Amino acid sequence: MPVNNSVKKGLELIEKDTSKVLGLTVGKNVVTPGMYIPKAEAQSPPELPFAAPSPSATYLVIGLDIDAPFPAFGPLGPILHWIQPGLKASPSTSTLTSNEPFVANYIGPAPPPFGGAHRYIFFLYEQPAGFDGKQLAPPGGKKLGNGSRMRFDLDAFEKKEKLGPILAVNYFKSN
Repeated sequence: MPVNNSVKKGLELIEKDTSKVLGLTVGKNVVTPGMYIPKAEAQSPPELPFAAPSPSATYLVIGLDIDAPFPAFGPLGPILHWIQPGLKASPSTSTLTSNEPFVANYIGPAPPPFGGAHRYIFFLYEQPAGFDGKQLAPPGGKKLGNGSRMRFDLDAFEKKEKLGPILAVNYFKSN
């Protein structure tokens, strides 16, 4: 599958406007776009420091590996690594947190050996009114299987779920 238009737009967004870089803390690493993080340090969901323009707004984050399974050969990619709805800014820390169930639980980097570093990209959207992540979440809080993660079409998901423009993006590399 070719790289989605939204992926290209997100990467262009942060190249042109550094104010659109999503705050991303992975383990002990405060991520700058393209930073390398060893996969052992990226197995827990990232923290999302974000100065929300509206304290009452709700956000959604989507994480993708756009280089799966290999950067030069991606028939299974992009691979979905995370969809977390219901994110709200914590007044005390300006970090986005959620009490809602995930749509896709976070999975850390796990590229195949000898494949080179992959780009793990995180997209932040304002969650549309009426978005019901519970309808999309696996039943009973189960983790999303690998088959449902392959060939994730971000463009189609944005359209189907009526997501607005990408607000912020960030990515790290890992292998």
